[in-house]
Amino acid sequence: MTEIVTFGCRLNIHESEAMKTAIGVRDDLTVINSCAVTAEAARQARQTIRRLKRENPERRIAVTGCAAQTDAVSFTAMPEVDFVVGNAEKLKAQTWISLAEAPGKLVTSDIMAARDIALPQVERFEGRARGFVQIQNGCDHRCTFCIIPFGRGNSRSLAPETVIAQIHRLVEAGYKEIVLTGVDLTSYGPDLPDPLPLGTLVRRILREIPELPRLRLSSIDSVEADADLMRALAEEERLMPHLHLSLQAGDDLILKRMKRRHSRQDAILFCAEARRLRPDIVFGADLIAGFPTEDEAMFARSLDLIEECGITYLHAFPFSPRPGTPAARMPPVGGAEVKQRAARLRDAGGRAMTRFLAGETGKTREILMERGGMGRTTQFAAVRPDRPLGPGNFMRVRIEERQGSELIATAL
Repeated sequence: MTEIVTFGCRLNIHESEAMKTAIGVRDDLTVINSCAVTAEAARQARQTIRRLKRENPERRIAVTGCAAQTDAVSFTAMPEVDFVVGNAEKLKAQTWISLAEAPGKLVTSDIMAARDIALPQVERFEGRARGFVQIQNGCDHRCTFCIIPFGRGNSRSLAPETVIAQIHRLVEAGYKEIVLTGVDLTSYGPDLPDPLPLGTLVRRILREIPELPRLRLSSIDSVEADADLMRALAEEERLMPHLHLSLQAGDDLILKRMKRRHSRQDAILFCAEARRLRPDIVFGADLIAGFPTEDEAMFARSLDLIEECGITYLHAFPFSPRPGTPAARMPPVGGAEVKQRAARLRDAGGRAMTRFLAGETGKTREILMERGGMGRTTQFAAVRPDRPLGPGNFMRVRIEERQGSELIATAL
């Protein structure tokens, strides 16, 4: 089986599985599916490439993903790399069949010209209890810090019939939770011949696949959440009470300089409304520390947003300038200050997580078992039961205590 090393988001996880189908059995090839969201992610991909080549000098290495798409020149220049494959090409079987005939290392095209999603059927996700289904790719927005649209192209949606057919296959294969993924998930639908928003798709999935126990969303942009999505959150118990929000900052001027489409108050009001509709909901969020021009007062407003929105699962990122983006040309915050602010965000996020987990003690929860004897609640809390079942099984447990970032439970 072809070895694929995956970096980055849930979408990359899904696409790595799809690539296994597209590539087939190739014992001589390792594929690096890279991420470009931060400079560190791209650095880790290069480090991995060098290590793999040292371990097996005869093995061929292909690099794909967003870092390869946005910085093809530097990856092509690496002596350890045999091929650089673009995001638009990586899911097509013909690409991998034709590698031997390629005139050079580079197999890529203009990603901005992509108009569809080349998506092989995925039958299973190796070692995972949850199935991932890509419903959308690309992004039409141009946040000043983000390189991803130039790695993924413009927003385009998968037909609802195709989405539902893929979920049917995974449910029939035994998956009890499906995660909908995309680059900009809440932009799903307007490009379809019969446009429909994300919320309408969610309600249709739950209506047409009653045997699916759990449906979860990956990261969403709260300002784009449609009325049907909010109704589904209120009315559909099988839609998980867990939303990860792309917030990025809590100060209005910084949000404007990021070219985000929401204000601080928009984020707070969205969380309050979602919690009114679904009282047991929990939120994750992305926040960037040390965006150019951010002063201490601006940062404090991001710090305060964790409490004001009630964030449980915080992903805190130190600002990472990406060449070619407007933010890379803005007056920077000092590197030491960026790291210190990111640490303060992580500390605040850790305290919020601890409070949430402590509040779970004594409660009865249903968990879906994953690998390593750990399961997840509907709110995505990690639970370690005393008598775990195998991956993909549901268990009813009583939460006894918190240990670090996990809950310890007794099987019922």
